[in-house]
Amino acid sequence: MTQNASIVEDLRLRFPGTSFDPQSTRDDVPTVWVPSGKVRDVLRYLKNEVLRPYKMLFDLTAVDERCRADRPAQATGDFSVVYHLLSLDRNSDIRVKTSLDGDAPSLATITNLWPCADWYEREVWDMFGIGFEGHSNLRRILMPPTWEGHPLRKDHPARATEMGPFQLPDEKQAVEEEALRFRPEEWGMKRESENSDFMFLNLGPQHPGTHGVLRVVLQLDGERIVDAVADIGYHHRGAEKMGERQTWHTYIPYTDRIDYLGGVLNNMPYVLAIEKLAGIAVPDRAQVIRVMMCELFRIASHLVWFGTFAQDIGQMSPVFFAFNDRERILEIVQAFCGARMHPSWFRIGGVAQDLPNGWDRLVRGFLDYMPSRLAEYDKMVMQNAIVKARTVGIGDYTADEAIEWGVTGPGLRACGVEWDFRKKRPYSGYERFQFDIPTAQHGDCYDRSVVRVEEMRQSLRIVEQCLKNMPSGPYKSDHPLAMPPVKDRTMHDIETLITHFLGVTWGPVIPAGEAAVIAEASKGANAYYLISDGGTNSYRTRIRAPSFPHLQMLPKISRGFMTADILAILACIDFVLADVDR
Repeated sequence: MTQNASIVEDLRLRFPGTSFDPQSTRDDVPTVWVPSGKVRDVLRYLKNEVLRPYKMLFDLTAVDERCRADRPAQATGDFSVVYHLLSLDRNSDIRVKTSLDGDAPSLATITNLWPCADWYEREVWDMFGIGFEGHSNLRRILMPPTWEGHPLRKDHPARATEMGPFQLPDEKQAVEEEALRFRPEEWGMKRESENSDFMFLNLGPQHPGTHGVLRVVLQLDGERIVDAVADIGYHHRGAEKMGERQTWHTYIPYTDRIDYLGGVLNNMPYVLAIEKLAGIAVPDRAQVIRVMMCELFRIASHLVWFGTFAQDIGQMSPVFFAFNDRERILEIVQAFCGARMHPSWFRIGGVAQDLPNGWDRLVRGFLDYMPSRLAEYDKMVMQNAIVKARTVGIGDYTADEAIEWGVTGPGLRACGVEWDFRKKRPYSGYERFQFDIPTAQHGDCYDRSVVRVEEMRQSLRIVEQCLKNMPSGPYKSDHPLAMPPVKDRTMHDIETLITHFLGVTWGPVIPAGEAAVIAEASKGANAYYLISDGGTNSYRTRIRAPSFPHLQMLPKISRGFMTADILAILACIDFVLADVDR
């Protein structure tokens, strides 16, 4: 019995008389359609009652089905809501879907099952106009509070040229400013206790400790944090909407700008999802090149974190050293790709071009240089008594709490959970590499830092194996849907020239279907859930970014600590606001 049939049979036995319709997908994730009135009961069963339960709500999103030509037979309504659950015990996922009708559909909230559903449900309401009954604070989260419409509906404009020119007369500015006024009662906060009045402190949205345009409102009793509100959306650029507007291959540069410190780490899950949809096999050389580039960018991202983390808690020198070392990586990237932070170098079926002559000398030089620098950083920062005093026992959470809140990556491994998608679900040939999964035990700011520092060492191990074992062969697939297409005969006959021209301009026509791929990015699990309607662009592009659930946990891990601790907590989450807001 297949995994899909097994879990569906479990549901049918537990809920007799309820229809559970399985759907086949290109990623082979068990996908089942459930009546809307039964969704919460089914999710509760999958989380709490089924053998080896699905403890993590990995993602929650929606699809506007109204314009879809090749929709599943079960998608009978105007909208579909999609729940993606993850079981670490099973090393398996399940996708639960339900269909909704009408212009203002609604479902029961699941915030009583998973606290991380709070932001996800707010996002679905904001983007699609789907309500969640029982949600305590169903308000806009990414769009301004005065925004009209729901941007990810198909009838909402996708370009500024489809809307009127922006104007901000005095009257409108006054309305916008009033809408942004912070009212504690709207967030479930009180202005006073029995003994004292609380103070509310704005941290950001232009504070250097927030690492971007993030506003955190702190509820303080003296200098102790009673509660915190993370106000996001200042960096929202409509990345998912653009994914449905651009062709499959012209969207690749947009992915670089999600976690803008991760470079090609963003390309990886996107092109892997397309390759699943199209059935494209990637040559070995292209796979190893991809792995090497991803690990170089993992180190580069961690170096930015390391330097700014030390700076946020009072050390000035490490940020200059770390950025200098990151520059060495970016010089290698520039030599390979011609670009630095945003190389947009991965392609459907491989990479944009082969490695240049002398690439091995550049990589070897970095591998010889970097280990001693990491040892120096250990002495300078990680063994520093003041750093330990500012981070040990601060912002801590348990493994169960991390799973409950959807934490992945170093934040999960810092709680003792040995989970890394490169090991548990290898992609791009990661199963052929020898490396360890760093873990810690206490889940506090210090342990999250320890894990990231050790991850840089493990990435160096992987890069060295790429250097020693780089296979020969093509750097891209010869599949007809691979981009850019093979052009051996473009100057020999007009038919091939036309095919090449159409492939480069319009892009490939990807077969109808849906697939999601999860990759281990520098900040956690990054996933792209793509739906193709059999055209040259995506019908639905969903970006599951790790920073979004991680930052949502901020109030929980801040309560009871001091005002100065919030900067250490923010630094050790290691988020990027473009990754949060998309």
